[in-house]
Amino acid sequence: MNQLFFGDNLDVLRESIKDESVDLVYLDPPFNSKRDYNLLFKSPEGAQSHAQIEAFEDTWHWSDQAEREFDQILRSGHTNVADLITAFRSFLGQNDLMAYLVMMANRLIELHRVLKPTGSLYLHCDPTASHYLKLVLDAVFGVENYRNEIVWKRVQTIKGNFGQGSKYFAPNTDSIFFYSKSGNHTFRQGFHDYSAEYVDGFFKYTEADGRRYRLISMIGPGGAAKGNPSYEVLGVTRYWRYSREKMAKFLEDGMIVQSKPGTVPQRKQYLDTGKGVPVQSLWDDIPPASGKESLGYPTQKPVALLERILLASSNEGDVVLDPFCGCGTAVHAAQKLNRQWIGIDITHLAISLIEKRLRDAFPGIAFEVHGTPKDFEGARDLALRDKYQFQWWACSLVNAQPFQGKKKGADGGIDGLIYFTDAVNGKPATQRIIVNVKGGGKVDVTMVKDLRATMEREKAPIGLFVSLAEPTAPLKKEAASAGLYRGSNGRDYPRIQVLTIEELLEGRKRPEFPDMSMGTLTFKKAKRENLSLAAETPNLFSAEDDE
Repeated sequence: MNQLFFGDNLDVLRESIKDESVDLVYLDPPFNSKRDYNLLFKSPEGAQSHAQIEAFEDTWHWSDQAEREFDQILRSGHTNVADLITAFRSFLGQNDLMAYLVMMANRLIELHRVLKPTGSLYLHCDPTASHYLKLVLDAVFGVENYRNEIVWKRVQTIKGNFGQGSKYFAPNTDSIFFYSKSGNHTFRQGFHDYSAEYVDGFFKYTEADGRRYRLISMIGPGGAAKGNPSYEVLGVTRYWRYSREKMAKFLEDGMIVQSKPGTVPQRKQYLDTGKGVPVQSLWDDIPPASGKESLGYPTQKPVALLERILLASSNEGDVVLDPFCGCGTAVHAAQKLNRQWIGIDITHLAISLIEKRLRDAFPGIAFEVHGTPKDFEGARDLALRDKYQFQWWACSLVNAQPFQGKKKGADGGIDGLIYFTDAVNGKPATQRIIVNVKGGGKVDVTMVKDLRATMEREKAPIGLFVSLAEPTAPLKKEAASAGLYRGSNGRDYPRIQVLTIEELLEGRKRPEFPDMSMGTLTFKKAKRENLSLAAETPNLFSAEDDE
């Protein structure tokens, strides 16, 4: 069941995800922030400065595609959503925000469809469009199925721009909207450990043996309407939250305290049996991803945040879906907590990062990847559809980190980089391999000459010429004329290596260079998970347990 999909999530949802097959959806979609987000690649020590590439552009525009998706909503049969989106268009017009809301509404309709009746959805956003998104969620899920707006303090300390004349409060929170498909949804209450201040403020009483306790109400919330029984306890009649039998047991065990005759009795709760402080809708205890956890991906969320959501709203073996999976934090948390998972992203950069992240964190993991080329025809189709996605995918075949982004001429003849270590003048040194990818139908000698010039400019000892088309004999001859690189291990390696996509897919060829161990520097390495610890679910208990 564990699957990654490369493609537009609207198409994947409609074509590959069945009705009512998913237990939990978490989505952290673009926020319409009108920013470009870059993925950072950390270079090895001693190499040039860190590189970066545009991971995604969070800017939307009204276009033919937006018009088509607007029409799809009107024809979807979801009257509430259609009426709302039509009202939005009347109010907003055909602008960037409207294009974003149409994109989100169409996908939320599909996400509602694939959710089981017991399922839930958590939508992560910021204030840019959160007020509009909540209305869309109300229309899709029904106002009655709104559960919470969770406020996550994503930055613990933040510097405001008041010194530059800003006249607003510095933002440091995100919103996470929690909706269920019905009132019969999975939910477990989470708990924080008691703080010292909490213990001193609430557990004020001490038994003779030193056990600390507090007194809690036994009155049943909602009275008779909620089915709470009414009877007399120590001369006081109320609707109690416990049955007569359970109350009699509390009395027998000395767990009931009445401060004076006629007052409402209360029950002892001992500190050493307490569950902790219930997690509420303000989450200010989970810091952003940093240090070894950070993979350099923009908008990366911490695993702890997703663990809290998954533990609250899913069970082991349940199916978790993230339709905007980015660097894969949701699927990472699902794997760690023994859930099944489905991830979707529209960039091959993200899919490649997730594949590596999962294999680093969970050695031996098995999962399927859909939508990425598996053969020559698939590769050619991708090259025709999107030049840059093809380049990023081709770089992954040789385990190279992509270089630069989509700006014309910005790459300087470099589509990817591989780092390796070799001795120079008797001392270990980091060297670079230049990767040049060609997705066109023809290649010629001048392309190899250009790669050779780039290698000389960058002082790179080896270059890879990766081609979709079959190289000609003159091209191969030109590559061979570049000569050999003598490694410190005494072996010779072609300075320019010509590799075809077909050869790489079939495993007939691979790059050759002295230190193959550094070929894993495409993305930062994810920390290996200790699954014996991950299997534990601390600070959770079932709904029927006492508070």
